[in-house]
Amino acid sequence: MPITADGLAWAALTRAPELTVPQLATALETLGGPAGILEASDAMRARAGLVPSTRAFLASDAAQPTAAERRWLEAPNHVLLGFSDAAFPTLLRSTGDAPIALYVDGCAAALGAPQLAIVGSRNPTAQGRDTAYGFAKYLSQQGLTITSGLAIGIDTEAHRGSLAATGATIAVLGSGIDVIYPGENAALAASIAACGAVITEFPLGTPPRREHFPRRNRVIAALTLGTLVVEAARRSGSLITARLAGEYGREVFAIPGSIHNPLARGCHALIRQGATLTESADDVLRELRFPDDSGVVAPAPAAEGPSAAEPAAMDKDHKILLDALGFDPADVDTLVARTGFKAEAVSSMMLILELEGHVQAAPGGRYSRVARSGWSER
Repeated sequence: MPITADGLAWAALTRAPELTVPQLATALETLGGPAGILEASDAMRARAGLVPSTRAFLASDAAQPTAAERRWLEAPNHVLLGFSDAAFPTLLRSTGDAPIALYVDGCAAALGAPQLAIVGSRNPTAQGRDTAYGFAKYLSQQGLTITSGLAIGIDTEAHRGSLAATGATIAVLGSGIDVIYPGENAALAASIAACGAVITEFPLGTPPRREHFPRRNRVIAALTLGTLVVEAARRSGSLITARLAGEYGREVFAIPGSIHNPLARGCHALIRQGATLTESADDVLRELRFPDDSGVVAPAPAAEGPSAAEPAAMDKDHKILLDALGFDPADVDTLVARTGFKAEAVSSMMLILELEGHVQAAPGGRYSRVARSGWSER
């Protein structure tokens, strides 16, 4: 793509220290745009309200465009949106906490679409993964763009579910646009850029750091109409996203779980604080008042994978054992006590049930049942 003076200027401004959006808004108006700020004298920048550390940077060689910035801006489907740009997402700009600019790899227009954030644990249960994937796929089919943070776990499944529905999805990074984190999601990021967008506020080459992720989370919360938390521990970063969503006046949704599952405790805390208890994707659509094009929320397709109803051909003892397990994790000794089967038989049958996808291993030598159903209550 052709490089513009404003594009190069925005790249420099994202690297300027202590530069805030309110200061920059005044400077843009006073000095005639981002390129005007770089071309102005130090005295003019001072009169425009820029602080000394920002002015010192802009007067130095460090403010000059880098070769990496030029190469990135020249590449197809690469856009650098300043916060004053007409294409900058309105919801994000309206928070008063907007980034100076967004690096966008993909379709910048996707940022203006109605979005739902789906976030959660980096180490979810198999059921949590399935839930995130199913909700994302169904809600994407209804026209919502799914936004998340590209992390391993729930974020990954949310992006994958949206892509499976051939819908748009947006990944917000806590690093530079050229530093995909985690690295194992590089192929997923490329798929997201082809169908939606990968975005970040951090300059090129910025590594992922712990302090970057709360900033990443605020962008996720601000871009979206609401945030759905699938599984989260009490001290999860997903709760930061949910808290920020509430502060921005967005809807917050939480999926409840077993009282024995530590990854349900963050969701339960959110529900106690007023988040919408979410059992189906239709709960989300109703709260957001988001119908499909016909004005009617369509019924969800059946979920992929095993049905919630067990096959009629299941061995009788296996069915007894599965019923005894229920939906809370239990160990072999507990199942022996509930069924009267010998421990060796329980272990053997649990292995078969796990291979068939009916149960999953849980921490502490326990097992939990895998529940799959449609994602709409209809």
